[in-house]
Amino acid sequence: MAEKHFYEQKQFTFKYLLPYFQKNIPNFQEKKVLEVGCAEGGLLKALHEIGMAVVGLELNSDRAEIAKEKNPSLNIFVGDITDPQLSAKINETFDLIIMREVIEHVSDKNYAFKNLNKLLNNNGYLFISFPPKRSPFAGHQQIGKSFLKIIPYLHILPTNFLKSISKSLGEYPSYIDEIKLHYSTGCTIKEFEFFSAIYNFIPVRKDLYFFRPIYALRFGLPTVRLPDISLLREYISFGCETLLQKKSF
Repeated sequence: MAEKHFYEQKQFTFKYLLPYFQKNIPNFQEKKVLEVGCAEGGLLKALHEIGMAVVGLELNSDRAEIAKEKNPSLNIFVGDITDPQLSAKINETFDLIIMREVIEHVSDKNYAFKNLNKLLNNNGYLFISFPPKRSPFAGHQQIGKSFLKIIPYLHILPTNFLKSISKSLGEYPSYIDEIKLHYSTGCTIKEFEFFSAIYNFIPVRKDLYFFRPIYALRFGLPTVRLPDISLLREYISFGCETLLQKKSF
């Protein structure tokens, strides 16, 4: 599974992320990049192969070890984006920080944004993507093995009811606890915009999706964007993808 994740990350970078960054960030390939939540390091590998300076941060030590194996010449830190000592441990700043499908797992979003602000150079770019907290699959129920994995809004149902159904379907023992945890730490688009504004991250581009770009690679589905309608976006959008720039006023 780790190999599959690594090659998906690398392939998605070449097919989608690299053209996106080249289009929206001037002199992109001259930027120094930090990926927060680098997992197995496929994105880092892709950017390093085109000559870019890249660093990774990963909370899960097992995934970080795989990233180090795949990228032996790179700095891969094991750490938490909410760690008050993180900027001192990394001890460098960056022109671009990439944080894909991570912010929804972070409990202390204020400190996460504080660290992102410390680690990013003035006029640097921040790319964040995440499924909104109230979206159909915000509980990450797709990690299951029964038909529950395709049920939208599963995470909002009562815990005891879900555990009973899950057990009868032979799901993983921790399945419902994981779904509820993902939901509890989730991030609404409104909350994301609030913290972005506090730390002077100004939107350069924002896209909301029904079918996200990664679905083209995973499932062969077309990418489908959604309009930015205040309440609707929180419940219908499967993904929010935003490029921001740090400004000092």
